[in-house]
Amino acid sequence: MRQRRPIPRGLRRGITLRMVAPNAVTAMALCCGLTGVRYAIAGRWELAVTLIIIAGILDGLDGRIARLLRGESRFGAELDSLSDSIAFGVAPALILYLWALHAMPKFGWIFALAHALSCALRLARFNANIDADEQPHKSAGYLTGVPAPAGAGLAFVPLYLWLVTGEEIFRAWYVVAPWVAFTAFLMISNIATYSWSALRLRKRIRLEAIAVAGLLAALLITDPWLTLLCLSVVYVATIPFGVISYARVRKQQAAAKTTG
Repeated sequence: MRQRRPIPRGLRRGITLRMVAPNAVTAMALCCGLTGVRYAIAGRWELAVTLIIIAGILDGLDGRIARLLRGESRFGAELDSLSDSIAFGVAPALILYLWALHAMPKFGWIFALAHALSCALRLARFNANIDADEQPHKSAGYLTGVPAPAGAGLAFVPLYLWLVTGEEIFRAWYVVAPWVAFTAFLMISNIATYSWSALRLRKRIRLEAIAVAGLLAALLITDPWLTLLCLSVVYVATIPFGVISYARVRKQQAAAKTTG
């Protein structure tokens, strides 16, 4: 008589209650991204971009909620990657295409695809290396390339400029297409970028950091597009410093190994 294979304990139990909250937040991020496309189709660009930004905030919360509740799971990791690919890859690509790239002869859709594909490739690389023993960037506290939410935010820089100034030049495909290609490259590049774990605040400036965070939240409410534009400029400006800082850390690690 053929025996039934035992069902692994983790699969039989299914999703525990403490896993529901972080995965629900991830699902909310995915839905916000797709809803942004819906408003882009209606030509409501401000609301479309706002929903992508909200998806980015939710993406930053789901992992922290999972760790707080001890609700990390393989299911959550897979759902998070799928959500990121849609909310920060597919949705921004469609929004940018509907906003400006559709006017580009023949190749507008190719640039939109480049953003979505680069986001998917970055996430695939991250998933493939998640259990790797040797991860030089991660071990030093850095990221490899620009993360998907930041990549989506940076891709919208021409749209921020258009919303701030009202100048149609920033909507021209010959401005948007090269910028989208640049941000797509940043996502799949091997450039070391800062992660939160690499940032260390000195004790004497922690109160100032809290004040800056509060003022930043107020600025995002008062003048969101100019604030997002400034944040994007600051983030891009930190990339060379991240590369230099990572090279210094690697040099120190190599020297320590040689000494040891």
